[in-house]
Amino acid sequence: MTIRSDLEDWIISAIDFHGGKASVTAISKYVWENYEPQIRAHGNALYTWQYDLRWAGEKLKDKGKLIKQRTGWEIVT
Repeated sequence: MTIRSDLEDWIISAIDFHGGKASVTAISKYVWENYEPQIRAHGNALYTWQYDLRWAGEKLKDKGKLIKQRTGWEIVT
């Protein structure tokens, strides 16, 4: 599994944790605090995971699972 596919699940978990919408900063903080060992296990992902997180968020938006807001993302209900 790639870091980007893992991040899609982690983003959804982070947004759920924050009540359905969250800033990218809050999502990043949640992901780091809860998935740091997995990020480190993905090799070079330690250096790219925040870029990859934004990429994964865009993919979720394209799939119709997230709405991109000015300050973050919201789960489509």
